[in-house]
Amino acid sequence: MTDGMAIKHGLGTAALVTVLIGVSFSFIWSSAFSTAKIALDFAPPVSILAVRFLLSGAIAIALAAALGNGLPRGRGVWLRLTILGLCQNTLYLGFYFVAMTTIPAGLAAIIASSLPLLMVVIAAVAFRETVGPLKVLGLVLGFGGVVFIMSTRLAGGVDPAGVGLAVIGVLALAIGTAVVKSGNFGTSVLMVVGFQMLAGGITLAPVALLLEWPPTVIWAPELAATFAYLVVFPGIVATWLWFTLLGRTSATNAAVYHFLNPVFGVSIAWALLGEQVGWLDAVGVALVAAGIVIVNRATAGAAAR
Repeated sequence: MTDGMAIKHGLGTAALVTVLIGVSFSFIWSSAFSTAKIALDFAPPVSILAVRFLLSGAIAIALAAALGNGLPRGRGVWLRLTILGLCQNTLYLGFYFVAMTTIPAGLAAIIASSLPLLMVVIAAVAFRETVGPLKVLGLVLGFGGVVFIMSTRLAGGVDPAGVGLAVIGVLALAIGTAVVKSGNFGTSVLMVVGFQMLAGGITLAPVALLLEWPPTVIWAPELAATFAYLVVFPGIVATWLWFTLLGRTSATNAAVYHFLNPVFGVSIAWALLGEQVGWLDAVGVALVAAGIVIVNRATAGAAAR
């Protein structure tokens, strides 16, 4: 094998691993919308989130410590961890859980998929990332798929306040993504996952006490199952995959996997909650898939040159 062939083989393998991480992240992340929707039938949103973040954070930190990972060091690192926790957990997921008490889970997943478009602007300004015409085409196709899927869910009317909260949440997630890309945290991804989760739980706990105390909880097996799932999979596994993905590729390329949120989110909502799926959804899925393939091809082509 020549040096050139070896380089191309290495790039191809690395790209495949990145795609697998991105798709796995998106599937687990999207599943949280429907499982959260079920949990919200049994307990108030802010209380669920605060306890979930505290448990996820404690588990992740304990696992990282058991693996020999050191604690974060330096005032700047702790500041970025706090901002990350506030943006990704307190604001993004906090607003989303409240929004999902009034809007469908599928629509919530769709709004979250607008992140790639926000990241194009942030990445260009903050990280000087270049976005060529091929990548722009992929982003346009991906967002077009989102529009196709979203159109059927807006026809019947939705709660504008819930939509507004979800949009604010996505803006906070975009800022959190920029924080992750802004520099090294000096410790493992798992340790970062844990401490930013703790930051979210600590900041949401007073809000839960203020707004939802005493919490109205209906103790049921469905609540136990969905809450355990939210703590482990979207809480720890998906967040670890997301931060790992951001470490392997650009902010824009990582964010493009959020275009899969409507694909997985609507499909899971159909399977678990009985939400309707139509032919426009199939068109949207095809456009989303095409957009992701084009963005990844543009990136692979740039890396090979």
